[in-house]
Amino acid sequence: MDELGLEVVGQRLEPDRAVLACRVVDSDQWCRRCGCEGAARDTVTRRLAHEPFGWRPTVLEVTVRPYRCTGCGHVWRQDTSLAAEPRARLSRRGLRWALEALVVGHLTVARIAEGLAVSWNTANSGVLAEGKRVLIEDPHRFDGVKVIGVDEHVWRHTRRGDKYVTVIIDLTSIRDGTGPARLLDMIAGRSKQAFKAWLAGRPEAWRQGLEVVAMDGFTGFKTATTEELPQAVTVMDPFHVARLAGDALDRCRRRVQQDLHGHRGRTSDPLYRARRTLHTGADLLTDKQKQRIEALFATQEHVEVEVTWAIYHAMIAAYREPDRARGRQLMENLITSVSRGVPAALTEVITLGRTLTKRAADVLAYFDRLGTSNGPPRPSTAASNTYAAAPSVSATSPTTSPDHSWRPAASDPNYTLDCEEPLNVSPTLARTLRSTNSIESMISIARTHSMNVKNWQNGNMALRWCAAGMLEASKQFRRVNGHLHLPGIRAALDAYVAAETVGTVRHDEPVIAA
Repeated sequence: MDELGLEVVGQRLEPDRAVLACRVVDSDQWCRRCGCEGAARDTVTRRLAHEPFGWRPTVLEVTVRPYRCTGCGHVWRQDTSLAAEPRARLSRRGLRWALEALVVGHLTVARIAEGLAVSWNTANSGVLAEGKRVLIEDPHRFDGVKVIGVDEHVWRHTRRGDKYVTVIIDLTSIRDGTGPARLLDMIAGRSKQAFKAWLAGRPEAWRQGLEVVAMDGFTGFKTATTEELPQAVTVMDPFHVARLAGDALDRCRRRVQQDLHGHRGRTSDPLYRARRTLHTGADLLTDKQKQRIEALFATQEHVEVEVTWAIYHAMIAAYREPDRARGRQLMENLITSVSRGVPAALTEVITLGRTLTKRAADVLAYFDRLGTSNGPPRPSTAASNTYAAAPSVSATSPTTSPDHSWRPAASDPNYTLDCEEPLNVSPTLARTLRSTNSIESMISIARTHSMNVKNWQNGNMALRWCAAGMLEASKQFRRVNGHLHLPGIRAALDAYVAAETVGTVRHDEPVIAA
């Protein structure tokens, strides 16, 4: 409470909240107009939502003294600006907790409002104001920036208004390996003029210090960077390059589906059943999925899909190559192979080759500047976010050896995967496990299901209602992102526990009640 200028004089713990009675430490009895001493006139109570005590909302009841000047008659109250903003309902420490819960804990605004016992609008307005004060208005947030990334984001899903914003992030710590990326700014719109105006508004010295700009395939960002930052190197990050190849694969699959069957994909169509499997890495495929792919490519009518699939996986293999020089050469060979001599039937590959040829310098620049990417540390597809192994094929050689196609990349002794030690959690699954939203959603649904129960007879009744609420919540369950990596983390947990446990652990011994 010292940082808030308050002193706690009492407390009251209730079942649903904790109340702290406080008083302002500084008396503040001198008139701000004439300097005369004021006389105290009764007291008023100001209630502020504070940082929760555990998950119990905490309320500060601050006793504030009004004063009346004995000289000029001016009336004022004790200064509580250290505790909260004027007319605010959240204390400064409560605002800080809410901002950390949103940014670090990945909690929703609804969960933050519940923890503070305030409305959603109050919590949202407080987080926005505190974030702007602490993060956006920080004069030093642009210091030391050498590498930036720019990308668009869809924030409005309505028909009216501009639904895009341009996001600028700091990738310097990613390139140097000193920490995660950092958000620099978000500007309305997605255009060359929007990004160019933002760059023009930065100091000249700061712009001259930029070395690399990572971006997607949007030419507006490329043109704005060339005009405003002529000394900077533009890099097309692998996340979006792999996305181009993945989209080409999907478009080819849909076109072949229409040509063969005359309708969109159905559950009984082989191409539709394999839509996700085509984006999955060979080292993650099950035996059933391998048989599905082999049966799919055994049909001559699907040769165009096989060629596009091979190009997509060859691109992933180039990015996964540990040797930068060899990875660059693989990518250069791939761009050359799809830029000329492609059969006219492969319209998606021709379009992909035209784009890669136009941005070849930006695509190849990544191999000289690893870490300059807006996406995950290793390329992943938007559909499955899994790492793919690639067969060595060209656009004019549609058939491949089955033995070569299914050789896992992990069998290479030089193969490395960016994971979190010591459990080798993939980045996709790690992002899911860092958030408690999935657990909180189930708890919220179970709580709503039993909210009308007023007379709890015993613990068994509570368990039955909890189980009924969980069954109701299970109807809305979906597979979490990275679920294919769950067997791997389970095996790693078993190995980790076995290594840390001394002696033999037995789980099948009978339990004897005390």
